[in-house]
Amino acid sequence: KPKLVALIAVARKLITILNAIVRDQQPWREQTA
Repeated sequence: KPKLVALIAVARKLITILNAIVRDQQPWREQTA
């Protein structure tokens, strides 16, 4: 179970990043919150 939870968390993070890239139409670059 813990592995699945971690996997889902990573996948959600990647999806959020990809959505941001598509929305902004620019390459991803590390940003500081």
